[in-house]
Amino acid sequence: KILGIDPKATQQQVRDAYKKQALKHHPDRVAADSPERPKRTRKFQQINDAYYTLSDPSRRRDYDSTRQFHSGGFGSNFGFGSSSAPDPSDDEYEIPRPPPDTSSSSSTGGSSFPWSAFGFGGRAKTEADANTFSSEQFGNVFEEMLREEGMAEGEHAAPTSKFWALIGGVSGGAMGFIIANLPGAVAGAVAGNRLGAVRDSRGKSVYSVFQELEQPQKMQLLSELAKRVFAHAIS
Repeated sequence: KILGIDPKATQQQVRDAYKKQALKHHPDRVAADSPERPKRTRKFQQINDAYYTLSDPSRRRDYDSTRQFHSGGFGSNFGFGSSSAPDPSDDEYEIPRPPPDTSSSSSTGGSSFPWSAFGFGGRAKTEADANTFSSEQFGNVFEEMLREEGMAEGEHAAPTSKFWALIGGVSGGAMGFIIANLPGAVAGAVAGNRLGAVRDSRGKSVYSVFQELEQPQKMQLLSELAKRVFAHAIS
């Protein structure tokens, strides 16, 4: 359900679905103070939980077996806030995460779904842990996507001139480089200095550079990348 794929999806289809969903719901697609950001952060964690489980054949087999067992009427809790057992005919994937302070042996009686066995599970002790794991996993796929677009190269996904050209365009559009007044000129100078400092950081991957960008640049870059990824999917 989270990735919108069929249970028989290939590993490549799982990866492609992750790319689209992660770009669509990434928290940095909105401003840092946006009221939408907490919801996006939770969704992004779910997407990463799902991909972590389904991208590994062994974890995927374990999840399939457990899911089939619990969809057979044993009172499992699938998803947030639902106390009913899942419809056995529902073939959509969803990696459930427990609400805060909810144990895996609560309220459903009998056998309940083993929350900690899937997604980042017991590795993510706190919300900060979950955010870190999600960011690291997304970073690997982000670099792959930029390689495919010719914006990263080499083992360490170093930025290419194509990447810097896009970032320069994003910065100009976001910060008003072409605004012919003093406030606009000052904003442009500040953004230009910031971008220059980021670009002068040698040996960093495109994802490391992305993380150092200002929020408007992150928003624009993710939006542009999403357009390209979805265009490839349609074509």
